[in-house]
Amino acid sequence: MNIRKTAEKVLYRLPEGLAARVFEWIKGVPAVRASIEKEMDEMMAHLRDSVKPYKGKVPEFSQMPDSGLEKESVLDIMRDLQEKENEKWRDGYVSGAVYHGDPEHIDFLNRVYAVHSQSNPLHADIWPSASKYEAEIVSMTADMLGAGRAEDEICGVVSSGGTESILLAMKTYRDQARQEKKNRRPELVVPVTAHAAFDKAARYFGIKIIHVPVKSDFTADAGAMKKACNRNTIAMAGSAPSFPHGVIDPIADLSEIAREKGIGFHTDACLGGFVLPWAEALGYGIAPFDFRLPGVTSMSADTHKYGYAAKGTSVVLYRGRHLRRYQYFTITDWPGGLYFSPTFAGSRPGALSAQCWAAMVKMGREGYMEATRQILETADKIKSGIREIPELSIYGDPLWVIAFGSETLNIYQVMEQMGKKGWALNGLHKPACVHIAVTLRHTGQGVAERFVADLKEAVAYVRAHPEEQGETAPVYGMAATIPFRGVVSDMLERYMDLLYSVE
Repeated sequence: MNIRKTAEKVLYRLPEGLAARVFEWIKGVPAVRASIEKEMDEMMAHLRDSVKPYKGKVPEFSQMPDSGLEKESVLDIMRDLQEKENEKWRDGYVSGAVYHGDPEHIDFLNRVYAVHSQSNPLHADIWPSASKYEAEIVSMTADMLGAGRAEDEICGVVSSGGTESILLAMKTYRDQARQEKKNRRPELVVPVTAHAAFDKAARYFGIKIIHVPVKSDFTADAGAMKKACNRNTIAMAGSAPSFPHGVIDPIADLSEIAREKGIGFHTDACLGGFVLPWAEALGYGIAPFDFRLPGVTSMSADTHKYGYAAKGTSVVLYRGRHLRRYQYFTITDWPGGLYFSPTFAGSRPGALSAQCWAAMVKMGREGYMEATRQILETADKIKSGIREIPELSIYGDPLWVIAFGSETLNIYQVMEQMGKKGWALNGLHKPACVHIAVTLRHTGQGVAERFVADLKEAVAYVRAHPEEQGETAPVYGMAATIPFRGVVSDMLERYMDLLYSVE
């Protein structure tokens, strides 16, 4: 049995929910399950080389060595791997991922890490510097995002990344609604383009999530989101900008709806928090999206993206300490003593917070402004180049996270051809498209021009060879079109198994 053909013949004709239930039942039939296993194994075999490129090429340790290696031997192995991987992003071939990447900046952050490598914010009595750094990170970020023009105190914490920031905020709204409104059936209303972290929060914390379709320009439909709210709704959310298409939701309208209904509103500015304030200052006409709006009660902004800190830090902000306290964890009767933590983690690497603080004070307002100017000017070049390709269309009206698709070509085949030229782009679906998140790595001399030239060649190749499937394009195609998501979920679970395999 071929999953794709069977789905096309039977399950594609059923409503999505019914198709998923029928598929789960069919999957229990031994012969069907064996066929699915075979097909999935074949798919993972195609991906194995890209996931495990070092297999058999460098020393491997599935068990601890009897005798420890010499320090220089360990470092040699790691330097070799680092150099191979630096080649993938150093010259600007990657969408997002590395947001600064200048060798001097990296060296500076590494030196900061070395100074604070033993620091742990859990033990504030031993490392009060960690508290200083984190408090000032929060204060600087809040000031950048409208705290000075808000009537209320804006406070927050440092988290490990955007996903944790969003999870913390949603847990906070759940607990607030449970305590203050006795709400035991919490619901969250978001546009379908909201980050997957909202779905993760809903699954982890028992929140029902309502996904609302977006408008033709890929921005949130404020009217539809208002209708989706009910007495169980604890919060709404919008993106500034959204990860898929880089467009900014109508935050003013959405947050005012939330304020009128007496519920929370979260602006997800993980991508844009350290770009949009400076874009506005540069005259790009950015509508208010932050705490200047009275309905915005929380925000997330990733310091480890366009804040140019090392990976592993983000900031979640709240309108008032009362709301933030629903995020905290405390226990007072544990035999181990009084225990408390502001985020999900207990022990945390204080060196990452030190790096974050160092990056922010090193960059300063002028540094962020100049970085933003370079990124937006480079993005304008790339958008102009894409518009010169008749087969492609840019989705929405993005600033620097640029999604494009095609009505006539398989966009995943185009992405695969770009991959052969060294480009690592993000494949998206609903609708099928590809995006590039422009970073400082793309602002180098000739990078934007190289991207456009390679994209034109990739489109021309796919136009001339539409029958070629390649290796990754079918995977993206299946993920984009199969209506019962259980198949795709199974595939992703197997992919994660592969990541942790040493065989």
